[in-house]
Amino acid sequence: MAINITTTELIKLLDSTPARHNIMLVGRHGIGKSEILTSYYGEKGMKVHTLFLGQMSDPGDLIGLPHKDEKSGKTEFLPPYWFPTDGKPIVLFLDELNRARPEVLQTIMDLVLNRKLAGKALPSGSRIISAVNDGEEYQLTDLDPALVSRFNIYNFRPTPQEWLLWAEKNGIDKRIINFINDHANMLDSDGVNQLDRGLEKTPDRRAWQRVSDVIKNVTDLNIFYQKLVAGIIGVGIAAQFFKEFKNSNVPSATDVLLHYDKQKKRIEELPIDKIAIVNDEIMRYIETHKKLGNDEAAVKYNLVEYIEFLKEHNKEGLAHLVSCVESGSYPQAIVFLVTKLPQVYKTFTEFIHKI
Repeated sequence: MAINITTTELIKLLDSTPARHNIMLVGRHGIGKSEILTSYYGEKGMKVHTLFLGQMSDPGDLIGLPHKDEKSGKTEFLPPYWFPTDGKPIVLFLDELNRARPEVLQTIMDLVLNRKLAGKALPSGSRIISAVNDGEEYQLTDLDPALVSRFNIYNFRPTPQEWLLWAEKNGIDKRIINFINDHANMLDSDGVNQLDRGLEKTPDRRAWQRVSDVIKNVTDLNIFYQKLVAGIIGVGIAAQFFKEFKNSNVPSATDVLLHYDKQKKRIEELPIDKIAIVNDEIMRYIETHKKLGNDEAAVKYNLVEYIEFLKEHNKEGLAHLVSCVESGSYPQAIVFLVTKLPQVYKTFTEFIHKI
């Protein structure tokens, strides 16, 4: 059984694993494998070439077309479009490995074993990463044990908290962020009770991003938009999503950190589950806004005011906020507290010691 890893652990794993090791990530569709790899290696200046093996009809789609060398009279293969000719190392992401035809998998064997394709070697330092789907709902090809043995294998299980941080950084609609923050089990279809229902839609991370695309900047989410969203994440989840945000009275992190005086009465009336949502959003706000600019003074002042309110009137809410800090999910936010608001960090540590 493969070990489970989160997104944070995947990044550390990529840093720690030699390039000559092949890595296999096991997980559902739509959890961001390709996006994470492209972003990570893009920052290092390496190209990521994604090959969807399940779409290849024969080995020729992978190794290129045969060509007669006029000088030698021998047949060679023209390199495929993705093959590096500049000598620079690449990341070859073999997606849908266990959906590939058996004849394509035979070609992959030489690639992962010898780092060669039709006799042409990948540049030194190149890395091969594959992804496979798991679950009874997929039509899969059994992988040869000899091929599997060439990979370090990990179950990729990114946490909802990691997705929420990504969503905050990438401008996902706040209504979606708040909903998933309160209903993490609805981020992926893993958390939704379902049988094999054919074309019945269920949510995944890509689907929620598409929902954001269609509702962002739309204030009047009428019945038309509910139908539109239902076609992306499913009828049941869409109905609950629309019901939740229509009945929500939770101020945003921006409201609290920039205009606490105007939000104080609303905050005082919130039950603990809603205070928890506010706490999570505040931590994400600080974590993802590395440079607060002209807002820094207001954020510092209002955060102190908010924490003083929790300290005096909502110990349970303060305990939740302290747990957010202790979780280790917000390293940049902790740096901000330690360097910019040491008195707040001291309040947190004193609260922990009293427990």
